[in-house]
Amino acid sequence: MVLIPTILCGGAGSRLWPVSRELHPKPFIRLADGQSLLQKAFLRSAVLPGVKEILTVTNRELFFKTEDEFHEVNQDKLATSFILEPFGRNTAAAVAAAALQVADSYGEDAFMLILAADHLIADQPAFANAVAQAAELAQQGKLVTFGIRPNSPETGYGYIEADGNTVQRFVEKPSLEEAKGYLQTGRFLWNSGMFCFTAGTILREMAEHCPAVLAATRKCSEQSRSAAGKDFRQLELNPEYFQEVPSISIDYAVMEKSRHVSVVPCEIGWSDIGSWSALGDLVPTDAAGNQVEGEALLYNTANCYIRSDERLVAAVGAQNLIIVDTPDALLVAERSCAQDVKHIFAELKVKGHQAHRLHRTVYRPWGTYTVLEEGSRFKIKRIVVKPGASLSLQLHHHRSEHWIVVSGMAKVVNNNSEQYVNTNESTYIPAGHEHRLLNPGLIDLVMIEVQSGDYLGEDDIVRINDIYGRCEKEEIKEV
Repeated sequence: MVLIPTILCGGAGSRLWPVSRELHPKPFIRLADGQSLLQKAFLRSAVLPGVKEILTVTNRELFFKTEDEFHEVNQDKLATSFILEPFGRNTAAAVAAAALQVADSYGEDAFMLILAADHLIADQPAFANAVAQAAELAQQGKLVTFGIRPNSPETGYGYIEADGNTVQRFVEKPSLEEAKGYLQTGRFLWNSGMFCFTAGTILREMAEHCPAVLAATRKCSEQSRSAAGKDFRQLELNPEYFQEVPSISIDYAVMEKSRHVSVVPCEIGWSDIGSWSALGDLVPTDAAGNQVEGEALLYNTANCYIRSDERLVAAVGAQNLIIVDTPDALLVAERSCAQDVKHIFAELKVKGHQAHRLHRTVYRPWGTYTVLEEGSRFKIKRIVVKPGASLSLQLHHHRSEHWIVVSGMAKVVNNNSEQYVNTNESTYIPAGHEHRLLNPGLIDLVMIEVQSGDYLGEDDIVRINDIYGRCEKEEIKEV
C-alpha cells in the first residue's frame, strides 16, 4: 500500500490572535513541549504504514517556514513535496491539486490521507487504527471521513449523523439545544475535516460533482512551475490560472453530494485548538484553576489562562480571563468570549494594521528580522541569517543602512566591491547602492541594522536578483 499524507496548511487562525498572524498562522504556534501543531501533524503522519512521502499544500509565503519546521523533526529524511498556492481558494482546490499530483507520481490506486495542519491528536495508536480502517473502506471506492465521538454539546463543529460506517447526513454547526439533542441520541459525530480515499476515487467524484474545480485546477497545474530533487518536489501554482478555480470547500463540493461516503467513528484525543480556552486546556492547572505559560505573579486570581513568552505578567483580583502577551500586542478577554477574538483580528485587517499580518519578528527564507525600535527617520533591526543563506541583491532609493555584526561573519556586496565583516566590525550601505548580505559561515550570522532616511517603508526595495525566486516584479513589499 502506498499512503501519501496530505497536510493542508493555511488559514489565519484569527481566534488565536495575537500569537497567530497571517504570516505566522495557527499551525506554527508552539505548544508547551516545544513542537508546533504543524510539526505534530508531520510526525503523526510519518510513522503510519505505507507512507512514501509527506505532501503539504500551503501558501507560497509560508513555504520556507514550513520547510524549516519539517527539517527540525524529519530525522528519518522522509521525502517531502509541496504545492504552493499564491492565495487561498478553499479546500476543494487544494485537494484537487494534491490528487492530481499523487495520481501522476504514484498512480490512481495510491491512498491519500487529508489532514489539517492545526489539529491536535493525543492518541497515536488509536489514530493509526482509525487510518487502517479508513484505508480498508477507501480500497472499496469509498470517500472516508473521520467522525469524532462527541463528549460535549459543541456548537463550533459540524456534525455527521451515522449508522456504523454509513453516513446518514452532514449537519451544519447547530444551536446549543440542537447539539444537546445530538449528544443524547448517540448517532452523531463531530466532523473532523480529515479524509481518506484513493487518488483515483476523489478525482472521479470531483469530475462528477465539481467538474469546474477539477478542470480549472488541472489547467492551472499544467501551467505552473515545478522543481524536483532527491526526496523533494515542489509545484508553484500559477496565480493567473489559479484565480479561475472556484473557491469552495471539499465538504460542499463533494462529500455532501457523493453517494459513496463512509465514516470511521473514532476516539483519538482530537481537538482543532479553535480558541485560547482550548489551548489553555493543554496546560497544567493550579489549585485556583489558573493555567500559565511563561512567567506570571498571581494574587487573588482564579480560572485565568495567561501566556507570555518574554515579559512578566502580574494579575491581581482577576477572574476568568485570557491574557496573552506578545512583544507588539496584548490580548485581554473574558474566558467565555474566547471565540470572539476573531472580531479583533478582522478589525485590525480592515484598518490595515500590521498586527494582523506580522509579528515584530518576521520570518524570511534566509532567516529572521526583528524591529527593535523605530522613529520618524530611523529604524533599528536585529537580523539573523542562516548558514549559507543570502538576502536578495537589492537597493533602496530613500534610506541608507549601517550594519554591525554581533556574531558570525558576513559577506557583503556593496556596489562593485565585496568584503568580509567579522564580529564587532561594521559597514555602511549608502542609498542607491546595489547590495547583498550573505552568511558564508557555519553558524548563524547575527547583526544589527540601523536604517536612516526620509522614508523607511518596506516597499522601498528594488530587488535585482534573488536565489529564492522572488524577483517576478522589480518593486516588492517585503524584505
